[in-house]
Amino acid sequence: MAIRIFVTGGTFDKEYNELNGELFFKDTHLHEMLRLGRSKLELEISTLMMIDSLDMLEEDREQIARACMKSSEERILITHGTDTMQVTAAMLAEKISNKTIVITGAMVPYKFGSSDGLFNLGAALAFVQSLPHGVYVAMNGKIFKGDNVMKNKATGEFETINP
Repeated sequence: MAIRIFVTGGTFDKEYNELNGELFFKDTHLHEMLRLGRSKLELEISTLMMIDSLDMLEEDREQIARACMKSSEERILITHGTDTMQVTAAMLAEKISNKTIVITGAMVPYKFGSSDGLFNLGAALAFVQSLPHGVYVAMNGKIFKGDNVMKNKATGEFETINP
């Protein structure tokens, strides 16, 4: 069973510029993370975009939806920024019902060394293999329905909207 991974950017893939203190995008860290995690899964990886989710436009979400619909794989993982992850998840849940889609990200950039990204990636890969069709958000070892999740900005954690 091949799993398609779509990279969209987010904190997951940010780099730190030591000269000016800014975060920026270069290349995805996904390949390194999979190597470190010793993943033996059959994966097809495509980078759709490398942007902060706060900069994501409706056209970007439409591009993600089209890519998911066109994908021959039935199981899809999307790396995404956490600030608007729930917006993309809800939109995908409205449009796609015949695939298992899991969206994940990180609160701390992978390159910082203390990131939750590697853990979230591993959990998301397990969830995408085991869950039925639907759209989900996987963060911090928890799984949420894509149309029933929000990021609590006060706690920095994802929560179910209607338990």
